[in-house]
Amino acid sequence: MTTLFKGSGEKEARFREIRLIMYQITRNPLTLTSLIILGAVVFMAIFAPWISPYPVYGYNLEEKYEPPSLEHPFGTDYLGRDILSRVMFGARLSLLAGVAIVVISVAIGWPLGVIAGYRGGIIEDVIMRITDMFLAFPSLVLALVIAFLLGPSLINSMIAISVTWWPWYTRLARADTASLKQRAFVEASRAVGLSDLGIMFRHILPNTVAPIIVQATMDLGTAILAEAGLSFLGLGAQAPEPEWGLMISGGRSVILSAWWYATFPGIFIFITAAAFNLLGDGLREALDPRLRRIRGA
Repeated sequence: MTTLFKGSGEKEARFREIRLIMYQITRNPLTLTSLIILGAVVFMAIFAPWISPYPVYGYNLEEKYEPPSLEHPFGTDYLGRDILSRVMFGARLSLLAGVAIVVISVAIGWPLGVIAGYRGGIIEDVIMRITDMFLAFPSLVLALVIAFLLGPSLINSMIAISVTWWPWYTRLARADTASLKQRAFVEASRAVGLSDLGIMFRHILPNTVAPIIVQATMDLGTAILAEAGLSFLGLGAQAPEPEWGLMISGGRSVILSAWWYATFPGIFIFITAAAFNLLGDGLREALDPRLRRIRGA
C-alpha cells in the first residue's frame, strides 16, 4: 500500500511539473509566437502535396521570372516554377535535414559525455581529447571539407555537419555528469549494487535531459542554416530539389532583376531559425527551476 501511494505521489509531482513547464511556455509571448510559427512551418511541410498551388517539378518557360502576383504570390523562377510551391516542399527538406543533424549529433555526443563525466580517468581523457580535436577546427570549414570528400548530396551534407557538431553535446553532458555523480542518489545506487552502466543510463542520463533538449532545440535553427549554406555552395541538395539554400543559390545571379527568387526562401530560413532559437530560450527558462524562481513562478 505504501508503494502504491508513493507511486501515485510521484505521478502527481511529475504531472505538476509538466503543467508548470507548459504554463511557463505559454505565458512567454515570444515562446508562444515561436511555437505558432514552427507549427505553421511543420503543417506546411507535412501537407505540402495537398496545399501547394502548383506542381513542384516541371517547367513553364512562358511564365519564367514572373513577379509576385495573385496567380503566383511568391513569383516564379527561371523555369517558370511557382516559388511558393517550392518553398512549401522545401520546408520538408530543411526540417528533415535540421532534425537529422541534431538527432545524429545528440546520439553520438550525449552518451559519450555521460561516460566521460562518470568514469573519469583515462576514458575521460581519451574522449575529451578527441572532442577537443574536432573543436579545434571551425565547424563550418570542417563540414565543407567532409562534404566535399563525401560528394555533393543532401544526405552527405547532413552527415558532414553532424560529424562536426557532436562534440558540443559531449562537453555539455560531461559537465552535467561530473556534477551529478557526486549526488546522494548515485551513492545510494552504488550501495545497492547497481552497475556503473546501470547508474549511467538509468539515473544520470535521464537527469541530463533538460540541458540537452534546450541545446538541441536552439541548434535546430543553426542546423537548418548550416545545411542551407552547404546547399548554397553546391555541396548539399542538388537540382531540381526544392531546398531553400539551393533556391537562394539559383536566385543570387538575378537578385536585382528577380529579387523574389532568392528573397522568399531566405525569409523562411530566417523565420524558422529565429523561431527555433526563441523556443530554445523559452524552454531553458521553463526547464530551469532557478530561472523560474527568479521570474516568480
